[in-house]
Amino acid sequence: MLSQDINRAFRQRLTKGGALLMPGAANALAGRVIEDLGFEAVYLSGAGLSNTYLAKPDLGFINLSEIAQHTATIRDATSLPIVVDADTGFGNALNVRHTIRTLERAGASAVQLEDQLNPKRCGHFNGKDVVGLDEARSRIRAAVDARQDPNMLIIARTDARATLGYEAALERAEAFIEDGADITFVEAPVSQDEIRGIPQRLKGTPQLVNLVVGGRTPIMPLADLDAMGFSLVLYANVALQGAIYGMQQALGQLKRDTMLDEDGPVASFIERQRVVQKDAYDALEQSYAI
Repeated sequence: MLSQDINRAFRQRLTKGGALLMPGAANALAGRVIEDLGFEAVYLSGAGLSNTYLAKPDLGFINLSEIAQHTATIRDATSLPIVVDADTGFGNALNVRHTIRTLERAGASAVQLEDQLNPKRCGHFNGKDVVGLDEARSRIRAAVDARQDPNMLIIARTDARATLGYEAALERAEAFIEDGADITFVEAPVSQDEIRGIPQRLKGTPQLVNLVVGGRTPIMPLADLDAMGFSLVLYANVALQGAIYGMQQALGQLKRDTMLDEDGPVASFIERQRVVQKDAYDALEQSYAI
């Protein structure tokens, strides 16, 4: 399936209404599992990529080339729409333009840009700060102008809630909508009332809410968020946190018992090969044989 067709279908899905539950992936295998379980979209998490690829915290260590590489591998592994976390866009408006062109070619269906200072920090960390509104708006205008497929969506995230306050964050989101953002994302609201107020204030534009397990935003049922009017409900790093827990369980048992078989806390060998579609590659290899 061509990226343009995936992007068109994704835009239509969001226009249709009903909150879409979107897990994050830090690699192609996680993207494959997410598709296998029947989710409708996958999010390439910058935090997850930094944690998984570099074993470093989300403090701006990942660069554009690394994000583009992982976008391309996830696109090759799944036909789901990919929402790509592009952090601050890696510089000024001209850098943002380059970022959008690069990630669109790599297979992104949507690109998320934020208004933090560069290098950025995780939205649920202390010590983050945002750029001035004029600079933040220039990033969004450049992103909207740079895309070549009009169905490739621009998501404008603001982290101003933590530094300038809730009202300032909503005002920034309104400005980003004026600049052409397709979706806005107010990061780290700290109460159910704040969550509820976002789609009430920003009616007419799809809204994303990020539920970080262990983070600052209260976890709420999908049905409640849908009723509030959110279009995307993001769990950016549940797969990663689950993978860390699973590795600790399996490797802890191996360390303790000095042996481990398929009765341990692991997927079976057969299931592992199913997930990576070995049968399909065997059939493809046979089709090329003389």
